[in-house]
Amino acid sequence: MTVFSIIVIVVVVLLIATLVGIYNTLVRSRNKVDNSWRQIDVQLKRRHDLIPNLVEMVKDYMSYEQEVLQNVTKARSQAMQAQGPADSAKAENMLTGALKSLFAVAENYPDLKANQNVSQLQEELTSTENKISFARQLYNDTVMSFNNRVQTFPSNVIAGIFGFRAREYFETPEEEKEPVKVELR
Repeated sequence: MTVFSIIVIVVVVLLIATLVGIYNTLVRSRNKVDNSWRQIDVQLKRRHDLIPNLVEMVKDYMSYEQEVLQNVTKARSQAMQAQGPADSAKAENMLTGALKSLFAVAENYPDLKANQNVSQLQEELTSTENKISFARQLYNDTVMSFNNRVQTFPSNVIAGIFGFRAREYFETPEEEKEPVKVELR
């Protein structure tokens, strides 16, 4: 065997090892994105499971506020049917708005505010909202990492060959980005 053929073999082996390494990194990154999306799903399911309990508890107190309760129920149903990050973000933000309305109206009912079960459910929902927020942040971080790998050279060549595509972020709609208005009375 000549020196030239040894060099060619070594270069080919290194090239193949590099391609395999890039491919495996892309697969691991894609799996991290999928896993982080599942973490959002887990928290959203918890949220969706808590809402009917809250609605059931407050409906006796809020007999004149049926529209608010119906809006929460409708928004929950739409959120449960949402598919993908963009659709889920839109539906979950509608649900968040409906819950804010429910909590705002609940402030007008002293008996409801004093109810320990309602307070506990509100606390659980608040805790779940925080977990959802952290899960969304993790998801967006893993999407960014994956998208960087899919879009930068030389891994973009391998990504294109094997069908890896950039993923979409879980984004907050423009109306949710506006500062919160606080009114002190």
